[in-house]
Amino acid sequence: MKPGSKNGQQVTARRPSREEELAREAVPVPRLQKTPHAGHKPESYEDMEDLEYPALLYSVMEQHLPSNCLGASREKKLAMLERVLAKYRPNGERAKKHQEYRERIRTNYQPLHEDLYSFAPERFFVGSFLDAIKDGSEAALRHILIAHSPGVFTFNMLKPGFCSMMLEEVEHFEKWAQDAKVKVMRPNTMNNYGAVLDDIGMEDMLNELMTSYLNPMAAVLFPNVGGSSLDSHHGFVVEYAMDRDLDLGFHVDDSEVTLNVCLGKQFDSGELFFRGVRCDKHVNGEARPEEVLEYSHVPGHAILHAGRHRHGAKAITSGQRTNMILWCRSSEFRELKKYQRDFSSWCGECLLRKKERSRCLSSAKRQLAS
Repeated sequence: MKPGSKNGQQVTARRPSREEELAREAVPVPRLQKTPHAGHKPESYEDMEDLEYPALLYSVMEQHLPSNCLGASREKKLAMLERVLAKYRPNGERAKKHQEYRERIRTNYQPLHEDLYSFAPERFFVGSFLDAIKDGSEAALRHILIAHSPGVFTFNMLKPGFCSMMLEEVEHFEKWAQDAKVKVMRPNTMNNYGAVLDDIGMEDMLNELMTSYLNPMAAVLFPNVGGSSLDSHHGFVVEYAMDRDLDLGFHVDDSEVTLNVCLGKQFDSGELFFRGVRCDKHVNGEARPEEVLEYSHVPGHAILHAGRHRHGAKAITSGQRTNMILWCRSSEFRELKKYQRDFSSWCGECLLRKKERSRCLSSAKRQLAS
């Protein structure tokens, strides 16, 4: 598998042979060919709205896409080309474009469900989750959790009414964007469908969710990766369906802790698979048997895991699945990581190698003493 991009870094891993069928990979940023494909007739992009660059540029660039991308739909090829171009857009220009996008939404978009934009725990969350947070003890928090494998926890979180309203709100926003000819900025470079909830006005609500409800859990479950100092987030929804994204390539998140909640609807397959936590140095390493996990989504139920926990999603086979995701970040942890040397206390491979070094050292000392 090939490396990916900054937002949701795609990684390579050698997994047990019985899992190789899960390695269906999306290529977030295609590598352009040096020479154009002879005889390939590129698409015309003249009729497409809100292109950032001249339409002719996309047609010219299309001729340099890898061979396996040329048969994709025009929309898919456009998404690939825009990802390539985004790599070279100055940061200041990106920020300006994003600010203008948010301002246009703030000024013109009329929400369908105003209740979603104000944090209301009693309306949003199931009783067991509310009670555990209110109690606040580690025992109460762990009581509602199911630990499926090291570092992957699930629990019942959202009421069906909240899930339904969020699905309707996202559909309402996408219809408004289509009618208003506003190009929706996608959550990251790996998902072609979905929307950033912060952009449509839910930033304060999601920040309250992270600060008051996720921080207590993350501090208990992920203290070694900044779980006790989460201070910013990136909140979004992603959509999978037969006419949309089918699966998601193997990757790590741009977060310290990730919350992933299935909103619905009806769907088959699309399981998440996990392969252990790794630092940058060992991100392409092999997974150990105890790190191999597949999880089937349940609407309203949340998955909580470290952002560096390698994972992906199998292909959906029918229906539609929409998930609300919150990437929670810690500026303190990211700053401390800059001074990290050759060992990460949270990396499965680092821990294994440290134990091996300690074993060898102890063995060597015994031999010297004998």
